[in-house]
Amino acid sequence: MGYALAALRDNDELAVPWHRVVNAKGEISLRSTSGFDDLQRRLLENEGVVFDDSHRIALRRFQWRPEA
Repeated sequence: MGYALAALRDNDELAVPWHRVVNAKGEISLRSTSGFDDLQRRLLENEGVVFDDSHRIALRRFQWRPEA
């Protein structure tokens, strides 16, 4: 998933909710371009996602669950 998101062009970024992708630890993964981790955190927080003191997301609480 990360490789596909990294290949997005600038105009694609608006159509794909890339900011919702975090790693298996519930952390924002660092990127080669600076500033995107801060932007990703702000976007997630604007959606109500809460980070703990270790900068992690409680995956059990915020993980996407497809409806049955």
